[in-house]
Amino acid sequence: MSTLVIVESPTKARTISNFLPSSYRIEASMGHVRDLPPSAKEIPEQYKGEKWAELGVNVNADFEPLYIVPKSKQKIVRELKSALKEADELVLATDEDREGESISWHLVQLLQPKIPTRRMVFHEITQEAIQDALNHCREIDEQVVHAQETRRILDRLYGYTLSPLLWKKVARGLSAGRVQSVAVRLLVLRERERRAFRRGDYWDLKALLEKDKTQFEAKLTTVAGVKVASGSDFDETTGQIAAGRNVLLLDEAQAVALRDRITDKPWTVSNLEERPVVRKPAPPFTTSTLQQESNRKLRLSARQTMQVAQGLYERGYITYMRTDSMNLSDQAITAARTCVEQKYGKNYLSPQPRKYTTKTKGAQEAHEAIRPAGSSFRTPQETDLGGNDLKLYDLIWKRTVACQMADSRQTNIVVELQVEEAGFRASGKRIDFPGFLRAYVEGSDDPDAALEDQEVLLPQLKVGDHPDCIDLGAISHETQPPARFTEASLVKTLESEGIGRPSTYATIISTIIDRGYAQLKGNALIPTFTAFAVTSLLEKYFPDLVDLSFTARMEGTLDDIADGSAPWLPYLRQFYLGELGLEHQVQEQESKIDIKDARTVELKNLGGEIEGLTYRVCIGKFGPYIEAENARAQTEEEKIITASIPVDLTPADLTPELIEELISQKTEGPEKVGLHLETGEPIYILLGPYGHYVQLGEESEENKKPKRMSLPKGVTKDTVTLEMAVGLLSLPRLLGMHPETGGKIKASLGRFGPYVVHEQGKDEQGKDKKDYRSIKAPDEVVSITLERALELLAQPKRGRGRGTATPLKELGKHPGDGEPVNLYEGPYGLYVKHGKVNASVSKDQPVEELTLEMALDLLKAKAGSTSTSRSGSKTGSRSSSKTGAKTGSKTSSKTGDRKSSTAGKTTKTATKKTTAAKSTNTSKTTTAKKATSTKTTTRSSKASQS
Repeated sequence: MSTLVIVESPTKARTISNFLPSSYRIEASMGHVRDLPPSAKEIPEQYKGEKWAELGVNVNADFEPLYIVPKSKQKIVRELKSALKEADELVLATDEDREGESISWHLVQLLQPKIPTRRMVFHEITQEAIQDALNHCREIDEQVVHAQETRRILDRLYGYTLSPLLWKKVARGLSAGRVQSVAVRLLVLRERERRAFRRGDYWDLKALLEKDKTQFEAKLTTVAGVKVASGSDFDETTGQIAAGRNVLLLDEAQAVALRDRITDKPWTVSNLEERPVVRKPAPPFTTSTLQQESNRKLRLSARQTMQVAQGLYERGYITYMRTDSMNLSDQAITAARTCVEQKYGKNYLSPQPRKYTTKTKGAQEAHEAIRPAGSSFRTPQETDLGGNDLKLYDLIWKRTVACQMADSRQTNIVVELQVEEAGFRASGKRIDFPGFLRAYVEGSDDPDAALEDQEVLLPQLKVGDHPDCIDLGAISHETQPPARFTEASLVKTLESEGIGRPSTYATIISTIIDRGYAQLKGNALIPTFTAFAVTSLLEKYFPDLVDLSFTARMEGTLDDIADGSAPWLPYLRQFYLGELGLEHQVQEQESKIDIKDARTVELKNLGGEIEGLTYRVCIGKFGPYIEAENARAQTEEEKIITASIPVDLTPADLTPELIEELISQKTEGPEKVGLHLETGEPIYILLGPYGHYVQLGEESEENKKPKRMSLPKGVTKDTVTLEMAVGLLSLPRLLGMHPETGGKIKASLGRFGPYVVHEQGKDEQGKDKKDYRSIKAPDEVVSITLERALELLAQPKRGRGRGTATPLKELGKHPGDGEPVNLYEGPYGLYVKHGKVNASVSKDQPVEELTLEMALDLLKAKAGSTSTSRSGSKTGSRSSSKTGAKTGSKTSSKTGDRKSSTAGKTTKTATKKTTAAKSTNTSKTTTAKKATSTKTTTRSSKASQS
């Protein structure tokens, strides 16, 4: 008897095959095999005339979804059907969450098996778990499938109804989403708070004291019995002391005078308090807490965390990683306690096994927390893991083991001291027993080092003691604005507010960044001008859709539908149809939305006037820009002045000073640095869409492409000297010839910073061979010598800050030349590489589903689009390939030239994308015609619930 087992990914298939008999054949579906049509071109011909078809949901026929088989999955479906013909039994072993249940249901609908079919679920891939799952197979859970489908339909209606409105009123390419739009609003609300924030200044004193040769610090807390003001006493919107606070606000003069009065006066301990504190370990990881801690400790994004965790699960290292549950099985508790006893000793075990219960409503993603797989936990050192795999496994191992360890016991010590009328306080912390902290400290990579950091030791003190004052200083403080969201804090807020599901947060955050709603700077998510414009529109015309409590209630209703306590059809009708439904709301509000208002960004303390110019920030076809009205203009052409806002500039960075610089640059011309020492030509400094740059000469009919060069990273406009500007405009600099090859050695400035290059002639294909090395401080691009350049070129080559690039996945060998085709992750996302050709991978493409065939299609489209763009955009595009040339023509041209010069730059980029898009869309149309695309089979459960 032969059995066909279907899972989602090849990695999972390979791991499971180790635990199943040879009569079992394991195949991968590569994720979902059917879905709603992603675009109008993929709608089957028989439905293209239907008004509802673009939604992919027939709202007039009980919200019947229209499913198609994408082109990328047609070959997989054929292979699965072929494999099914040779099988006597079908086992569906997709993941145990809603998505996994849905994939299994779609496979049954598509394959129509005539043989016995069973559903097999497990939350870890081990010998014991797989055998147990085989012995306890079940039927597909229609209720879970229905819950997933309802969410999919609701999200589709939301996104496909609101997004076109945003295209019309704000800008093309934008998207709205049930959770996404609320997440963007959270970022905008926080940024509004930061913009409304007013800084408060205050002073206090800090003393360095000594007793029995042990030094400790104490801070001023009171003067004559009145509390000294601290940061928490300020009103964030005024920068002044909040109303009702009875505190003493010290300025510099008062603080210095107080310091001088009490210098050399005796110090006395007036009170001492010791308070025991018990800390309990954090529960084992859920999806949400893993994303948060991985972001804090490892600096991994939510998306990266889930990709690494997916690989660890599929290779049998951890349990299923999409879970809301904090529960641990008895087997896992035993394994964790064994680890504690062996590594730390019995006294570090908790007296009784710790059991955690999940409080999140609707928690159904899995039955157990994320933990190391198996009945005994491999230590990180016992695995063959490396890189981020090892780091994440280590994090999960420590957190799981720590949750079964004893409490940490510590003593907090507060010492009050008096000197004249001034009261000081010293705080200490003594760790009496580290307990679980020996294994795991939240936010720290090294528990032992963290223990030392947490302990603040004070000397033995008692009331009446007189410690010596070693130093006494007046300290200035400023209040700080509310912190921006990081990925970790955004995930935490979304979960605490009951918005969305943790398993979707990684995709949502990636979408927010990819769609241009936020920039990730450092670890902070900073909303863009587009985010402000879209959020303002939704708040004004569709307030419920971005209201936190409304969205949380919607999530609660979906959970009720999932457990069968609420009917699905009446809810969808209420949400979408009728007078209060989304469809009617959009139709009614669309005519009320003024395009100009919708594209105007409202930023507090920005709208205003500069010497007769009234200005505002707008969203245009090519990005945000400043629009100013000149009341003193002589002609209509001079009345409106526009200036592009630099691409990387966020609302947080836009100041009235920068606006004035952009506008004056258009009205009065660029700022002059000086005259070139050799040519006598003027050198200007300008601000363009990609930042500040220097330009040699003026742009004119005779000199349409003056030489330009961007300022190096870390160099500001105010620090540019004439000598520096001349040096930058001399790039690329010829340093000399290589003593061995005779090739030219040059220094220049590129996209990733300053560099030296060794030109080595041509390769066998006739292409230029060049060897690059980055120039790092203290070396400078304008002064580096040939000798130093040769030293750099002699060093081993490294990737940009990441060492030698290691592929995420080896896809196979190229059929043309046998060279490897691999998947990598770069600074701009995933890409496949063959030789020197790189092709981006869609953010929606799961890593585990990417095949060699799909990669070859991407590489072919990339090669075709590159050649097309090169042949089609030669005219006028050379200057935009230079570092500085992208910027100059927009800002130095007369009023009205902003759009045309920006369009020239954009056309180059768009040409590449359009070529690839045409190829893709053509294939999608063919797919729609040939696909076995039918409406979904109506299930009896629908009729009963409606």
